[in-house]
Amino acid sequence: MKSPRLQTTAELETLLSEPTEAVIEMMRRLAGDIIFLGVAGKMGPTLARMAKRADDAAGTRRRIIGVSRFSTETEMENLRAHGIETIRCDLLDEAAVAKLPEAAHVVFMAGMKFGATGHESLTWAMNTWLPAIVCKKFPRSRMAAFSTGNVYGLTPLAGGGSRETDPPKPVGEYAMSCLGRERIFEHFSRAHGLAVSIFRLNYACELRYGVLVDIAGQVWRGEPVNLTMGHFNAIWQADANACALLTLEHASSPPFVINVAGVQPLHVREVAEAFGKKMNKPVAFASSESSSALLSNASRSVDLFGAPRVTTGQMIDWIANWFSGGGETLGKPTHFENREGKF
Repeated sequence: MKSPRLQTTAELETLLSEPTEAVIEMMRRLAGDIIFLGVAGKMGPTLARMAKRADDAAGTRRRIIGVSRFSTETEMENLRAHGIETIRCDLLDEAAVAKLPEAAHVVFMAGMKFGATGHESLTWAMNTWLPAIVCKKFPRSRMAAFSTGNVYGLTPLAGGGSRETDPPKPVGEYAMSCLGRERIFEHFSRAHGLAVSIFRLNYACELRYGVLVDIAGQVWRGEPVNLTMGHFNAIWQADANACALLTLEHASSPPFVINVAGVQPLHVREVAEAFGKKMNKPVAFASSESSSALLSNASRSVDLFGAPRVTTGQMIDWIANWFSGGGETLGKPTHFENREGKF
């Protein structure tokens, strides 16, 4: 993909919601409305917009519906401005969920990660009880359920990352509850024939948020870059969005499970040095690297959906330019360096 000189949030969100030809073609094949549960998170707005843009490009007419608690009216207005219906709903309220409109396709994005430590019971409720509520509401829908590479736990660097066939070894209550979420979807899929795809993401990145932004920010501010988790995965958020939508067509019983991540593991030290060179900043490091990391092998998604459109080099270029131009960030660090699973 050609590297644009992104200067505004509006330009960025337009790029993040640009559908691939594969997504447009899928829209022509799949009939029925799509409902996004937990749409107001970091990925939800551009993911719903991508679905709407792909639907328009395909010439099909369906409802694209975004559901969330929506902390502000602005969040709802921004989605409606792009042709996405919005419904305010507390998804833990089973009676409220029962009143949601039926939809042929469900993209499940709701969950709790940050703030999980100290709020373990709510984390389990969000990540395991809520999926059961949703499965009971939409027993005949096709579902794409977001999960995380955290369910695998740490893996040796030499192995190239965890694969879908590897047994889960979650570390910490957040990761354990995410495996619980997967098991709830699996139960309803096996017991009731619900078609499900489980989308293990590790990690989506754009210019305002993500592991690359965390590292770039440390370099920009002159802070030592933490090497505790010396390697990581990163994929451009628009590419992750496209893969999430494409998994709808692969939903099955028992569930279809797929890793979505960057093609190759990235080295924190090398990434930091690349940012330092582009930003003309000195780079310092703290702590030491380990022989293991939280890594996912994305071979299966690359085989099915193709390599990401945006390379690591392009992401580094765009993020460096964004910082240099005073672009805003979300101010929400990923805490990817945490090896104890506490978030």
